[in-house]
Amino acid sequence: MQKFNKFNTTYNRVTAFQPPKSIAVVGLALLMIAAAATPIVRADQYDEQINALQNQNAGAAANLGQLETQASSYQGQIDQLNAQISGLQAQISANQTKQADLAAQITEKQAEITQQKAVLGDDVKAMYVDGQITTIEQLATSKDLSDFVDKEEYRNSVQSKIQDTLKQIATLQQQLQSQKDQVDQLLNDQKAQEGQLAAAQAQQSTLLAYNQDQQAAYNQQIQSNSSKIADLRKQQIAANARFIGGAAGSGPACGGGYPAAWCEVAQDSVFDSWGMYNRECVSYTAFRVAASGRTMPPWGWNGVGNANQWDDDARAAGIPVDTSPRAGDVAISNSGAFGHAMYVESVNASGSINISQYNAALDGRYSTNTISPSGLVFIHF
Repeated sequence: MQKFNKFNTTYNRVTAFQPPKSIAVVGLALLMIAAAATPIVRADQYDEQINALQNQNAGAAANLGQLETQASSYQGQIDQLNAQISGLQAQISANQTKQADLAAQITEKQAEITQQKAVLGDDVKAMYVDGQITTIEQLATSKDLSDFVDKEEYRNSVQSKIQDTLKQIATLQQQLQSQKDQVDQLLNDQKAQEGQLAAAQAQQSTLLAYNQDQQAAYNQQIQSNSSKIADLRKQQIAANARFIGGAAGSGPACGGGYPAAWCEVAQDSVFDSWGMYNRECVSYTAFRVAASGRTMPPWGWNGVGNANQWDDDARAAGIPVDTSPRAGDVAISNSGAFGHAMYVESVNASGSINISQYNAALDGRYSTNTISPSGLVFIHF
């Protein structure tokens, strides 16, 4: 079983590896000669570069967080301004309707005033004709005194009506014009406010666009650094492989040809060449696949190194997976939190399979067994 390999875990440093005591003096001399001929690239040199890039990414991620908060604020202000503009536009539309209604009323009242003037003109004309006779002539033409009094009251009534109508006309004109002036001023103010809101919205949109450009730049930097980190890890794996390769372990936990540099140290204390913790089931099966000359993907470095992820990883990589075992396959059990990986040594006529494995008992040790293939899937590397 393989515990999830977090990328921020410190990589195995080459300086931590100690050669087994059983190595002959001649072997040590040859190693020293080779080291003198070829400069040793230590893994901690890669760690420094990787840590520097990770620190850059951490800083970029922090800046991204701040930018995202600012962007949220900008967007909130834009939304608020949009709501204000929409409300103001509704008010402007209502006032424009009111303005049109007032104009129609003014036109209607003007037509009524014109009509009333025509009626009053006729009345004035009649009074003028009637007013050409003298009081004596009016008395002479009246039937009686009562008729004379009626005519006089009529004339006074018409004069009073003319004055009242003219006052009403003047008052109505003033009221309508005052209302129209108020609406005109309100519309001008609202349109000016609308322009100010639109300018504020444009400014917030500009700030948001600039913010988004900055976010894109930081994301690009993080992506570029992540690519560089992946390349450095590959180089680190290659550098480590020169030191961790070699003789198979002979300690009590070792077996299956698993390198001594991985099996003769504490479990989960170092990484193998594929990013798996040492003395785990996936580390051993990855070693067996690579030792057979086949390509073993660096799934541990990619964060998908648990046994119960291997069959999905294989399918994604175009590696065949099915339920029919063959010698050299990696058998996968998907049960449990991490699953379990085993190496198929051979397939028996009965259908059972002979497997070798590490950490079956959660003790980081090598073991073999003969089991049924039922419930397992097999990766054909």
